[in-house]
Amino acid sequence: MNERDSAPGGLALVEALVNTLDVETGADTLVTADGCAALAIAEPDVPAARALREALRAVCLAHAGHRPPGPGPVAELDRLLADVPLRVTVDEEGAASLRPTEEPPGLTARVAVAVAGASADGTWARLKVCEAADCRWAYYDRSPAGRRRWCSMSVCGARAKMRTYRAKRG
Repeated sequence: MNERDSAPGGLALVEALVNTLDVETGADTLVTADGCAALAIAEPDVPAARALREALRAVCLAHAGHRPPGPGPVAELDRLLADVPLRVTVDEEGAASLRPTEEPPGLTARVAVAVAGASADGTWARLKVCEAADCRWAYYDRSPAGRRRWCSMSVCGARAKMRTYRAKRG
């Protein structure tokens, strides 16, 4: 299985949003029409999408065991999701799920539904951000123990291990 396979279900949206910024190069796909279209957002919604993206990145970094100082970034996601109008719907089989009340649902509402669903099925904590400060790419941790630290062992993991090795030798 590829180390960068997409996250399952609704988490793929969250992963895609976080990965609209390449931290290493600074490239932000939200500045392009194609980048906005991929997330079904309009240009005026880009500042809000960026704020949501960085709040999600902070939480995914916390999932990987790296707590940002103070409550700021993680509390920001809670604040952003607090005003999203959701409702419980029940299908013909009796299964309940959350749905946005607005049509079409905005990005924050779609993210809120994805986070709630992933929390319910136990997959939310497996969406993480790479430990490498020059990467911070979101990835879904499919390892059995759920302790992956890097988006790619062959790239970021290898770089980190090489730095550790050189530090010990030098």
